[in-house]
Amino acid sequence: MLYAGVDLGTSAVKLLLMDQGGKIQKIVSKEYPLYFPHPGWSEQKPEDWYEQTMAGLKELLSECDKSQVAGISFGGQMHGLVILDEQDEVIRPAILWNDGRTYEECDYLNNVIGKDKLSEYTANISFTGFTAPKILWVKNKEPENFERIAKIMLPKDYIAYKLSGVHCTDVSDASGMLVFDVKNRCWSKEMLEICGVREEQMARIFESYEVVGTVKPEIAAELGISENVKVIAGAGDNAAAAVGTGTVGEGMCNISLGTSGTIFISSEKFGVDKFNALHAFAHADGHYHLMGCMLSAASCNKWWMDEIIGTKDYAGEQAAITKLGENHVYFLPYLMGERSPHNNPNARGTFIGMTMDTTRADMTQAVLEGVAFALRDSLEVAKALGIKIERTKICGGGAKSPLWKKIIANVLNLKVDVIESEEGPGLGGAILAAVGCGEYASVKEATDKLVKIVDTVDPDPELAAKYDERYAQFKEIYPACKPLFEIIH
Repeated sequence: MLYAGVDLGTSAVKLLLMDQGGKIQKIVSKEYPLYFPHPGWSEQKPEDWYEQTMAGLKELLSECDKSQVAGISFGGQMHGLVILDEQDEVIRPAILWNDGRTYEECDYLNNVIGKDKLSEYTANISFTGFTAPKILWVKNKEPENFERIAKIMLPKDYIAYKLSGVHCTDVSDASGMLVFDVKNRCWSKEMLEICGVREEQMARIFESYEVVGTVKPEIAAELGISENVKVIAGAGDNAAAAVGTGTVGEGMCNISLGTSGTIFISSEKFGVDKFNALHAFAHADGHYHLMGCMLSAASCNKWWMDEIIGTKDYAGEQAAITKLGENHVYFLPYLMGERSPHNNPNARGTFIGMTMDTTRADMTQAVLEGVAFALRDSLEVAKALGIKIERTKICGGGAKSPLWKKIIANVLNLKVDVIESEEGPGLGGAILAAVGCGEYASVKEATDKLVKIVDTVDPDPELAAKYDERYAQFKEIYPACKPLFEIIH
């Protein structure tokens, strides 16, 4: 049988077709525009997502035996606010995860409602990217649109709805809304009340591997597939990527070096970091996970290479780096502000430690190390919770760099496992579809069979010790700069 994974990203939808043995048959990508109507705002049209997803599905399935297609599932950008009216028409463009307009609403939630209450209700505190402050923003700034809301959805769930006719979401994506009781895997009545919405305006909640329905007859006809093809709930992009890398079960870890960076730690038990430096979310395997999210990871390297030194020869620049663990230059990778663990939208990218003998290679090295040190900040929070981690998977564009993988292995002092497929969220979606269709008894069984490790980067004890000393210096820089960030933002 064949399973489609739809990864609804911020710049494009990436679609993947997998057979029951985990072999990827075909990958298709379709782009759509991003809109910035005001500084700090970020929006997309859900209609564009649907149009390009359908075009992508047609291309994806064009050469296969369509009678073998059994299920479709999703990974997708999280937190985006999609609002529909009584006719299920989109009311306004979706407000995305990287939209910064809701600072007043976040301030209200964190400081008037209070972080303790938010954490009690949802296991998290408010960030500008989350969905609840966006709902409040519409209520405060666009009351006429707020009055028309019949359904509140997340980006990938809009596609699932268009394919199946079911208003659905899954536990992992819902966890990032700040209206979801993560521990009990249900909507938080208190948070719905604070946002001024009713439970019937929310989508129905499913586990990520559960079937929400089948494709609508007109969709089946358009794609040339059976009306029995199942639509499976899917997961938020990070949870879907974790499934795609086999990061399920107790104490497993995945690092994603994409535009943003994440350290994702799966757990069979629910747990909350009392400082709320890490997000506590429901996982796609039926359990839980903790996640540290930094807003700029591989994008720091891209910025440094493309905009500052003006080169596309990333490998050539990295080849000049020869003194790992001995760099006196440090870089704070906060080009977009920062989420974990600082939760400070005013934080900024900062170089410190340059002298007259500092080289271009030292600066490049500082950028790569700065991202690794910032990931370690979140790892240290997890360790303080008593979580023991010895190894991690790695995925994302930055994971293609052998040097960066070596730096991460030694800065975090973890074995770094490289997996066969780089297709995190799309592959995770396809695996969830296979589980939903009964191909595998559980997400864990599926990933144990389908996800293959092809290489491991081991930390070097001597280099890891040097990086320990460097990290001790790095972690003093942000507190020292924090008062300045409040002035210069």
